[in-house]
Amino acid sequence: MLIRRALMSLLAQKPIQSISVKELCELAGINRSTFYAHYTDLHDLLQQIEDEMFADFEKALETLYQPGTAGPEPVAVTTEVFQCLKDNSDLCTVTLSDYGDKAFALKLLQRGRECCVENYLQYFKGASPRQVEYYYAFVSAGCIGLLRRWLDDGMLLPAGELAEMAENIMMRGLSFLQEER
Repeated sequence: MLIRRALMSLLAQKPIQSISVKELCELAGINRSTFYAHYTDLHDLLQQIEDEMFADFEKALETLYQPGTAGPEPVAVTTEVFQCLKDNSDLCTVTLSDYGDKAFALKLLQRGRECCVENYLQYFKGASPRQVEYYYAFVSAGCIGLLRRWLDDGMLLPAGELAEMAENIMMRGLSFLQEER
């Protein structure tokens, strides 16, 4: 955890190519031999952190795979995804920053697209695959905006509330703002 925290702190300030193992170890309060006992280099460390988050993301999407059923309500899946992002808020913050791994962000979006397009085609029976692809492109960009705002606000709003808000915006558009609270 110390190593992860130190790497995320440094990545918030500069690209991984500008970070040294020595600098990371000093910030984490560990020695270099401890670092090298677990990782080959900084890229290996970042890859392991990203792989761990990706596995959590996959687990959040697992509920979509229920053969023979329409699957859960979209808000249930969205809640799981936002909770996963909250649990990995340090990596999300860095990934969305100037020095983040954009390939990792694209990998998450692509995986989400694969799962959601398939699920949306089952959930919205009258929609064409092309419509669902465009819908996903639109809502995923919006969800990234919500995620950025949530991160900026310190993620104080529970994941379930944010998921409900996201689903209401996706399903009701502007009328979401006119609903009684």
